[in-house]
Amino acid sequence: MTYSVAVSGASGYAGGEILRILAAHPDVEIRTVTAHSNAGQKLIEHQPHLRSLAHLTLQETTPEVLSGHDIVFLALPHGQSGQYTEALGDTPLVIDAGADHRLESVGEWDRFYGGVFHEPWTYGVPELLVGAGTQRDRLRGATRIAAPGCNASTVSLSLAPGVAAGVIDPGDIVTVLAVGPSGAGKSLKPHLLGSEILGTANPYAVGGSHRHIPEIRQALAAAAPGAAAAIRISFTPVIVPMARGILATSTAPIAPGATDDDIRAAWERAYGDETFVQLLPSGHFPRTADVLGANTALMGLAIDRDANRVVVVTAVDNLVKGTAGAAVQSMNIALGLPEGRALTVNGVAP
Repeated sequence: MTYSVAVSGASGYAGGEILRILAAHPDVEIRTVTAHSNAGQKLIEHQPHLRSLAHLTLQETTPEVLSGHDIVFLALPHGQSGQYTEALGDTPLVIDAGADHRLESVGEWDRFYGGVFHEPWTYGVPELLVGAGTQRDRLRGATRIAAPGCNASTVSLSLAPGVAAGVIDPGDIVTVLAVGPSGAGKSLKPHLLGSEILGTANPYAVGGSHRHIPEIRQALAAAAPGAAAAIRISFTPVIVPMARGILATSTAPIAPGATDDDIRAAWERAYGDETFVQLLPSGHFPRTADVLGANTALMGLAIDRDANRVVVVTAVDNLVKGTAGAAVQSMNIALGLPEGRALTVNGVAP
């Protein structure tokens, strides 16, 4: 069976990456692409790397244009997807790459986003631990999927094994992320101009204000419901001059009585059989260059006994495993297709 697909926000970074992956997917036909201010223009004018899709023209983003497809991807700015989702009630599968359907708490939504709260959808991070299983179990047969925030899924995957196994204390998590500016979208923002970011590193959303914090807390609480009330996280992102990528360094105190073998075994159990989340051998740590263009999260783990902390360093391509790759991987699971179809573990180098 070939599934018809519409992609909204197709002129942006997330929409363009979804299209790049789907263009190589044998089970889908990209039938419709939409935009707002760029509607009426050829897709190739905004995504010149997508040569196989040069025949497509950007249409207006309306419920009428998006309806009538088997699958709709919403790659819109936060707060804009919800206005379309109710009108797409007859669409068999809708995947939102924005934040509108990620959070379960109205209070957290009001605090970090504001505006209209929309019902939470199935979270699109298949490898994330949930109780005795993984989020993959919930994605099978899902009809509404919320793709993750790139920083949030990176940190959640980094720490969920330790929280679930009880080998780290979730009450003192500290994470610092080096991130590329593509995570902020394609619209013009003066502080993201090349002249502003080249040759410098710029922290932002410092002091607990980043919108991905409640998403991380929610994910870690799903991994270990009994630890939900204890989860506290200090989260500091830093923009660095690379177009793509996240390098997240996350630390947490070692739980009393946890041995070095206990700690490493927690991550090995969680990801030993996973294709797209890989724990590197002891003493090895990833670079963002190693995951460029790939749907992989590469992870290195260290145990700092002097500081009594576990250190996890994780690299992802924010536009692939962080967003579009996670969305397509989740789509494959929901439809009963091979999970890795159209996705790769191989990066691009140099």
